[in-house]
Amino acid sequence: MSTVCTSEETIKTNLSIQITAKCGRNIQGKKGDNLQSFLQVSIEEMNLGESEKKHANPAKHTIDYDYTCSYNPPNDAHAFSDILQKPVIFTLVEILHEGKKGDLKTAVLGQAVVDFFPLMQGQCSFISTVPVNPVGNVGIKESRQGVSRKQPTLDVHVSVSEPLLTEAEISTCIIMKVTVETAFSVPDAWTLPSGSAHSPFTYFAALEIPLTAESDQTLMFSEGHLKPGGQREGKGRRKRRPFQTLLAPGNQFLPGSFCQPEPIDHEDGELTSLEDQPFRDDAEITKNRVRWDTEFRCFLDASGASRLKEKIIESRLWPVELMRTSVPLSRLGDENPEIPFHGLVFVDLGRLLYPGVSRIRGAYTVHPFYESELLNKAKRKASVLKEQAKIATVLAKSRASIVTGTPKKGAKNLDSASKGGKDQSKKSVLPAKGTIPDETPDSASENEAKVNVEGNMYLEARTYVIIEMSLNRPLVPKPSPEELAQRVKALIPPKPKRPAGPSRAEKAVLDFHTQVGNAVAAVSEQFAELFGANSKLQESLSKEQILAEVMGGLNVSGRYFTFKEQIKRAVVKIVRDKMQRSKPLTDPQEVKEFVSKLYVYLVDEMHVALNKIYSSDVAEDCTDEMKLESCQLRHFAKEAQLTSNYQQAAQYYQELVVRHPDEPLYKFEWGSLYMLIGDYMKAKECYHDAVSTQQTHQPSLMMCGVVAVMFERYNEALTFLERATSLEPPSVEAWTLMGLLHLSLNEAFLPERAFLEAKKVLGEEEANRANADDKTKPSEYNTEEMKAHHDEQETDHPAPPPLPEHDPEFQDHDMEGSGELSSHSDKLWMTPTKFTSSIFTQTLKFLLQNNALQMAEYALTQELLGSKGGCGVPYYYSLAQFQLLKGDYSSAIDSLKEALFYKSQNPDAWALKGHCHYLQGTFTEARESYEWSMVFPEPSSGTHIVLLRLGAIYILEEKFIQAKEVFLQACEQSPSCLTWLGLAKACYRLGELCVAEEALVAATLLNSANAEVWAYLSLISLKSGRLEEGDEYYKNAISFDLQDSSLIEEIGEAKHQTRMSKLASCFNASAQAEFETV
Repeated sequence: MSTVCTSEETIKTNLSIQITAKCGRNIQGKKGDNLQSFLQVSIEEMNLGESEKKHANPAKHTIDYDYTCSYNPPNDAHAFSDILQKPVIFTLVEILHEGKKGDLKTAVLGQAVVDFFPLMQGQCSFISTVPVNPVGNVGIKESRQGVSRKQPTLDVHVSVSEPLLTEAEISTCIIMKVTVETAFSVPDAWTLPSGSAHSPFTYFAALEIPLTAESDQTLMFSEGHLKPGGQREGKGRRKRRPFQTLLAPGNQFLPGSFCQPEPIDHEDGELTSLEDQPFRDDAEITKNRVRWDTEFRCFLDASGASRLKEKIIESRLWPVELMRTSVPLSRLGDENPEIPFHGLVFVDLGRLLYPGVSRIRGAYTVHPFYESELLNKAKRKASVLKEQAKIATVLAKSRASIVTGTPKKGAKNLDSASKGGKDQSKKSVLPAKGTIPDETPDSASENEAKVNVEGNMYLEARTYVIIEMSLNRPLVPKPSPEELAQRVKALIPPKPKRPAGPSRAEKAVLDFHTQVGNAVAAVSEQFAELFGANSKLQESLSKEQILAEVMGGLNVSGRYFTFKEQIKRAVVKIVRDKMQRSKPLTDPQEVKEFVSKLYVYLVDEMHVALNKIYSSDVAEDCTDEMKLESCQLRHFAKEAQLTSNYQQAAQYYQELVVRHPDEPLYKFEWGSLYMLIGDYMKAKECYHDAVSTQQTHQPSLMMCGVVAVMFERYNEALTFLERATSLEPPSVEAWTLMGLLHLSLNEAFLPERAFLEAKKVLGEEEANRANADDKTKPSEYNTEEMKAHHDEQETDHPAPPPLPEHDPEFQDHDMEGSGELSSHSDKLWMTPTKFTSSIFTQTLKFLLQNNALQMAEYALTQELLGSKGGCGVPYYYSLAQFQLLKGDYSSAIDSLKEALFYKSQNPDAWALKGHCHYLQGTFTEARESYEWSMVFPEPSSGTHIVLLRLGAIYILEEKFIQAKEVFLQACEQSPSCLTWLGLAKACYRLGELCVAEEALVAATLLNSANAEVWAYLSLISLKSGRLEEGDEYYKNAISFDLQDSSLIEEIGEAKHQTRMSKLASCFNASAQAEFETV
């Protein structure tokens, strides 16, 4: 009960707004310096008071009115809307003559207006200096001497005892601005009378806006003016007030409000495509139009704002009605008014429910009004114009009955809301009924049976109207980047900054180098003590005896025990800090592999330390000369990932992370490796680790969101993706992923908003690329030179191989004859392959690169649903990649056939087709596809793996010369252990053992743990007769887990042959010696 009482008291309590007119400046009248005037203050037709007569101060050119009056509207939402829409009018009146009986002869000097808008923003008082504008054509623009003078002004002070709205109310209420600008391409029947600049018709636009939880407010734009075509509407036109009849011409404009045209592709409405541009240009230049340029300011309390949001969710299309009439509303009828030229516009307000969006503006097509359309599209049952016509008719009848002395019941409340019925605009804002009774089925059917002939003229003329709606705050707030950063920080705390200097891993390696140096110093010192002064003793002993003497001396002196313990501690640090091993190994095989790896690493580092000591070419601060560069490690990791050697790929990424603990990229790529393996928990750890290292790493944030979706942690996913979208530069992938997330959660409006932002970013990226291409476009001279160079290359290179026989459809589509290129295809070969990508195909590229198959499948579905005119090459290519990662090679090949049917000059598609055949084991088809991928001027994006697999196929087919050429190309472009190994295999089979051995040595420098490399070194050593060396290499190969049984068997045969040849040579030598003896 207390709440009810409080609300009733609030409604009954009126506001008290104090209005003080202080001083008029530069005001001149007909009496010159003897000017005497007074002020009349009013709001609409409500008179608030009249000041005393005041004389002007000729010296200061001022008039001190110091007149205060008050405006006491009710404290409710209706009054707040009136305060926003209706200004205070100050009319300055000059006294020309005062009669004996008190009769005054006056003349209006001018008019000034003041808006209450600052009070609705929480201010308690403000001072405004407003211009005093002449009421008619004859005014006070010039002085008697005809010299232009300063603008007359009036100082006004407005105040309230306490704010009209509390801070809480300001944060929940909404001030909405609705502007109807211009209707273009109006029906041909709308023409100006000959010789007249004004139309005899009145042009209306009307709509309803929620006011409170139970009532609406109706906005009536009644000051439309028909204008002839011939030129485009001017830019920066001033917006007009809604109530213009009582205002001087200069006071009809809202200060600081302008109509700002914008490019059609930035508009939110209809007719924004490139195909609509010519029509709009013609309509906005040559054809007649109706101009309103009027802005309504509406107040919505908290419940009204909530109801606006609910109505948009219920139906995003908001109806705006149009009409042209030659009679007042009150004469259109009170039961079922006939609205002439009744049109209907549907404004899409769905974008106002996008986070952070508070303004929409665009062109909206005018349709003929039908109640069925109104109900189906906008979920409304009654016409606003018809309701207003009914109300105007009732009011007119009530006024007529009052004049005749027979007032009707129920007319009192209506009349109080609309004084001054002569002006239709004064009835523009009226509270609408909360519920509208349904019409009877008979009347509805009768209405629908009638054809809106006049309304159909809008369709014939393709009429559209420019409408703008803006809010002082968004209906759905958008979190700030700072807030999103705090949310991410709460989920993944950032790592503390590392202290300056080397990391623990680097310190461990440096400590090992130091201990190796100490050991060398101890051995050198011991050697000097034993043999430094006795060179004859050193010469008399063999190397083995010298070593035994030095070791004995080291043990006796204790030096050996000292540096052994020191090196032991350094090795422990390397195992713990460098190799990240803190738990004991239980599997004997794992122990064996780890010890072998550790031994190789320590030997390499020992060589580095010795080089520091004995090489004068190495700088003192130089680190590991044999250490691989980070770019090489990253290349080897990707190569191992592509060749399914996931353990080795993980080791490379671990090495990169240890080397660069502050670089999130390597942790991100490590996570993508675990995504491929299917270990999503470890992938999540890697992505979170990358974000903790760098909170703004956009790819890691996106993948954190993708993984969170996989674990059904949607709030976390939304936080990560929102943060990714807030970063610069804007990301198509981030916006698209957020849209897919909203779509999977069946959320309204949010997916659409995210996809629109993604399309906007994609358009900007394509525009930037187009500009960059224009800047780098070769000149005519360079083009001719390129053509000549291309002709030379064609004579040097052999013709491309014929198209595969198992894909005959490609020959008919792009080729002529038996594999020969047509002249048209020659031109296509000169141009690089360019796909027309969409936001989904671009996002698919990111998802498939990072093996996020669940979200990739969803993106593929949306691309398929959104494709117009059938699927294109990007879709089929992405689908094939997805099917390849799923292991469905046959389906992937079918998808690639579709892609190649549309565009056969696509090296990436041919390469991917080769991968599918290779993984299926159909090597002949794989070879043909790989060969096709390499004949195009533009190479495929994955040339390295193509060369590796093509070379391997050539070796299987015993085409060793081709294999050698392919592996040589791979070694030149992107050398790795596998490229050198492939070259060594080809050379070994060709009998080029020296070249093969050099290639294997290069391979060991890049990866000393490859079993095949040691196996082929063993073969070459055995073939060269170096049995002991071959045995040692073979042991290394076995220690690194050599699995190739045929290679093991070949090494065994080589060993046997080498032994037999040695035995034979020994037998021949002994026989020759016996023969010589005899």
